Amino acid sequence: MKLHSLSRREFVRQTAALAGAALFSSPALLAAEAMRTKRTAVDQVPLGKTGLKLSRLGIGTGTNSGQVQKAMGREAFERLVRYAYDQGITYIDAAQSYATFEWIGGAIKGLPREKLFIQSKILGQSEKVLETIDRHRKVFDTDYVDSLLIHCMIKDGWTDGAKRLMDALDEAQQKQWIRAKGVSCHSLPALRTATASPWTQVHLVRVNPQAKYIDGMEQTWNKSGTDLEPVLAEVRTMRAKGRGVIGMKIIGNGDFTDAQDREKSIRFAMSRGLLDAVVIGVKSTGEIDEAIERINRALAEA
Repeated sequence: MKLHSLSRREFVRQTAALAGAALFSSPALLAAEAMRTKRTAVDQVPLGKTGLKLSRLGIGTGTNSGQVQKAMGREAFERLVRYAYDQGITYIDAAQSYATFEWIGGAIKGLPREKLFIQSKILGQSEKVLETIDRHRKVFDTDYVDSLLIHCMIKDGWTDGAKRLMDALDEAQQKQWIRAKGVSCHSLPALRTATASPWTQVHLVRVNPQAKYIDGMEQTWNKSGTDLEPVLAEVRTMRAKGRGVIGMKIIGNGDFTDAQDREKSIRFAMSRGLLDAVVIGVKSTGEIDEAIERINRALAEA
């Protein structure tokens, strides 16, 4: 049998391929690849199909309507927001009705606006909605709010009565005063209405495996449900529709004082692939550090 010698081109190609394979399987490169694909609490993640990004973990400013953060005092609150930003948390969750609303502008002063994701909320009874939205911009000292939600809807079919409000948010979006619009709900009927409505772009949903303060059938803002599965069914539909979905009440409105409860809830939120991001109300740098650590560990082990 006659042996055919390799051409120079073929020899170079095969040698390069073998070298590449050896390099790709080297421990150093595998470690680098693992680092590149590692998920963390402070990753910038897409918010559904809105075209917006936010940090996976957001800092909540409204525990017990913001009274917990208000008790810190303004200077301590501003330091806390800046500490969160220094750790990589760019998502700040606010609301017109929170006691900390007037403090947001000072807390973000000097931070690069283009790197922040600010979500706020307006109440359904707002009379002059465009003026209210403009007040958000003035209080925050910003040209726009990244995501603005109708706050605390509880009624089945709430979209019928909120048309004036929804139209105003549409107009604000056209004016580029807000970049995305949506709703937070406090009952399962309201949540189902939000999912069904094509108007909704962003959902803020109460989620934790202990079913603490989650949406139930009673159409009252402070009545908790007991079964998480109907909520998760709505979240799956939201995801299928390309909506942005953010989880709240991850720490049970601050009631999960047992570390095991916090660990269980964060692992649940990070393991299902149903939430784009989560917001956790905090009152100390230690709580921020703990949330980041628990989320990072849950993501690594998911």
